[in-house]
Amino acid sequence: MSASRSESRLQRLLPAPLNIPPREWLRAAIGALLGLFLAGWLTSMAFGTGIALHLLGPLAASAVLVFAVHSGPLAQPWPVLGSYAVAGVVGLAMRQSFGAELWVAAAALGISILVMCLLRCLHPPGGGVAVSAVLADSGLSAMGDRLLEPVLLNALILVAVAVLYNRLTGVCYPKGAAPRKDLHHTHDPLPSERVGIRGEDLDQALGELGEFVDVTRDELERIILATEQHALQRSLGGITAASVMSRDVQFASPETTLEQAWRMLASHHLKTLPVLQHGKLVGIVSLSDLVGPAMLRGRFSWRGLFSRKAIRMAQVMSRRVISVSSQHPLERLLPLLCEQGLHCLPVVDGDQLVGVITQTDLIAGLKRQLLSRTEGSGQRVPAL
Repeated sequence: MSASRSESRLQRLLPAPLNIPPREWLRAAIGALLGLFLAGWLTSMAFGTGIALHLLGPLAASAVLVFAVHSGPLAQPWPVLGSYAVAGVVGLAMRQSFGAELWVAAAALGISILVMCLLRCLHPPGGGVAVSAVLADSGLSAMGDRLLEPVLLNALILVAVAVLYNRLTGVCYPKGAAPRKDLHHTHDPLPSERVGIRGEDLDQALGELGEFVDVTRDELERIILATEQHALQRSLGGITAASVMSRDVQFASPETTLEQAWRMLASHHLKTLPVLQHGKLVGIVSLSDLVGPAMLRGRFSWRGLFSRKAIRMAQVMSRRVISVSSQHPLERLLPLLCEQGLHCLPVVDGDQLVGVITQTDLIAGLKRQLLSRTEGSGQRVPAL
């Protein structure tokens, strides 16, 4: 018992593991090495080795942020550049006014934090720049106001290397807000956003927390949505497209006429038709694809049917078809049929069309899963 208690106490003392793969460690380490070396080398070429080496401390801390914690709000280009400029100005002003004393360096640090927060450019290494400017050696102090030049040059080079290196290694930097999907060009939120966590909920929660959280709201929202996706995958219990798809598929060919397609959609109460040629899926046609050509032909008449050239599906079908396999997990069908505005997903195994999944099929599958889970728990199900 005592051994288990000791082990539990030891685990509480240990830091939480970093959720970063080892490959990312190496990527960040190489990037920080390149960024610090290039900034230090170019600054030494322009202002001398002594000045460049004196300013490397804050720069090294910035390199850790922009390469290893690149998605955080403190690591974005504006905090880096803005904090270096603010801290350099405050440090120089405090040194010229009060001298190179310890209390002056501490005061410069405090004032820099206030101004950085006001200008939304909080960046921890900026505090090191302010202290370095106050406690500068004789070589740096002799530069006077020109000390801002190597400070800003360091920041500019580091940010430029970070943008180039991060993007070359597959990392989106700087981090911008994710564009909102607007398929229908209305003010309504997406169907997946109408129930559950919203952006204003995150703003309120962060405000109630009363502390600084080193993650942007967009990043936090993406983390929560990804967590919900994994929870949904677990709750659906491995249901695949094969479980909910319609197998008796009604389809057209590239030579099917406009009138034939209309009759097929009407008789089977469908909104889309897969288009097959020699047994392979080559396109898909929907009601919206047929409305335009039908309106161009004007009002139908028997004379018009015989005198006008028939419109074939090859002329109106969409050739870029989004399809899934029969083993596609059900939870991954939700964004396709809800957010991307698709009404029908062909199910293809190899080159063979084996079924289709409509929004109705998806709703029926979710209802069946809800009923089975509730029956297992003994709870009463509300009428659907």
